[in-house]
Order: sequence, then C-alpha cells, then structure tokens
Amino acid sequence: MKLALVGLPGSGKSTIGRQLAQRLGVPFLDSDAEIEARLGTSIRAYFEQHGEAAFRDIEAQVLQELCERDAFVLATGGGAVLREANRRTLKQACTVVYLRASVDDLWRRLRHDTKRPLLQVPDAQARLRQLHAERAPLYEEIADIAVDTGRPSARAVTRIIAMQVELADQGTDAAPPTDS
Repeated sequence: MKLALVGLPGSGKSTIGRQLAQRLGVPFLDSDAEIEARLGTSIRAYFEQHGEAAFRDIEAQVLQELCERDAFVLATGGGAVLREANRRTLKQACTVVYLRASVDDLWRRLRHDTKRPLLQVPDAQARLRQLHAERAPLYEEIADIAVDTGRPSARAVTRIIAMQVELADQGTDAAPPTDS
C-alpha cells in the first residue's frame, strides 16, 4: 500500500500521515523531513539562500525516490503538486489523498507559524488565499480520495481515510460514513 497525502500547509499531512501509517502498519515518510536531512539545513534556510526553483528540483528528486519504495504513507510538501512531473509520479505510484481545508481553518492553525518559508510575508492570510487558489485545482486533479480536515479531529480524519482505503482494496465503490 502506497498512500501520498497532499494539501496546503497546515492541512494535517504530517499529523494524519503518522496516525494513518501506524493504523495501516506501514512506514511514515515525510518528504520535507527527508529533504532537510539531505540538505543538512531547514527548508526555510535553503529557500532563503538558493530560492524556490532550486528547492523544487531537490523536492522532485526526493519524491521520485520515495515513491519507489514498497509500502508507506507519504506526507508531501504543500507545493509538491506545482510540477507536472511530481503530479504524474504521485498519481502513478500512489493512492493520492487530498486533505482539504478552508483558508480560515488553515489560518487558524498557521497564524503563529515561523517555519514555512512561503508564509513569512507581511500578509500571510492573503498568501494562504493565493496558495489555495493556485493549488486546490492541482490537488483535486490527482486525488483519488478527498477528505475535509476542517472540523473533524485528526483521529477522525485518519479513521475516514483508513475506511476508504480498506473499501477500495476490497474493490467496492461504497462510500464509508463520514464523521462530519
């Protein structure tokens, strides 16, 4: 089983990914953590020093390598979908789960964040709106499953995704009940 979680910063990819991997008995992978380990520095520092394009090159390489593994739950960086090659890699290698959240929910979670480089701007809430407008269609394009993460707890979202994955593995199209 290969699951890739996509969504905007703050949508819950790492938190839900860890819980989902544990529930499904597969390794949890975090592309951003893998990138930072390879770079020996934070993504924010790398962004500031080398720019977004250089970061996206490394991100594409790491995603390709991670998707070659056997079984996992992968939390991708929020901007991984910006490159068509990454979307293709994720779609071909994994069941893609879009963790959907409103800008208001994301802002509530991220308003004090100092780590995400794209949000270190004077009006971070406006930046979130812009990222949502740019990226939401790309997440939808590659998603096999989409789950709203605004109101349900991370545990409830994990349970919903696990049920959908299990049903898909059984070859049924029946949708599981939701907790929302």
